[in-house]
Amino acid sequence: MSAVWIILIIIALVALVFWAVYNALVRLRVRVDEAWSDITVQLKRRLDLIPNLVETVKGYASHEKTVFQNVTEARTSVMSAKGVKETAAAENQFEGALKSLFAVAEAYPDLKASQNFMELQSELVDTEDKIQAARRFYNGGVRDLNTKIQTFPNNVIAGLFGFASRDFFELGQDEQKQAEKPVDVKF
Repeated sequence: MSAVWIILIIIALVALVFWAVYNALVRLRVRVDEAWSDITVQLKRRLDLIPNLVETVKGYASHEKTVFQNVTEARTSVMSAKGVKETAAAENQFEGALKSLFAVAEAYPDLKASQNFMELQSELVDTEDKIQAARRFYNGGVRDLNTKIQTFPNNVIAGLFGFASRDFFELGQDEQKQAEKPVDVKF
């Protein structure tokens, strides 16, 4: 009789471990999904601001067509990106184009003094800060989820229920090198 109780207790403990690990994995997966959603919301906000900013700068620097074209193309790349890696690469291209746009704006004192431009630039800086915070939150969630999935006994349970590691939101090696270069603006 006592052997039956011991077996039942062991089964109950194993079931309890499975339940706890599974629920922890679900919580982490949902947190990562939420963080990714936060990133996409901030990216959308930035993408909505860019056309207004470009139009404002165009009025002052109409001869800088390549800069405006690069910003527009980069914006399109971000909007059509799918997944974390593709979005990160498109983001890098977009940030480079924005640096060029602001470098052009620096050359026009009247533009820098424009209230409309200053408000748009302020909104964009605020959005960039929010994007960076959302990226850090996402990467923290991915770190926690990936750690949980890769440690024992969680890896067994994660494998049984199909939990998979997620990609960090980071730049690839080529994008990292490009991001570290200063913006080259020629007039």
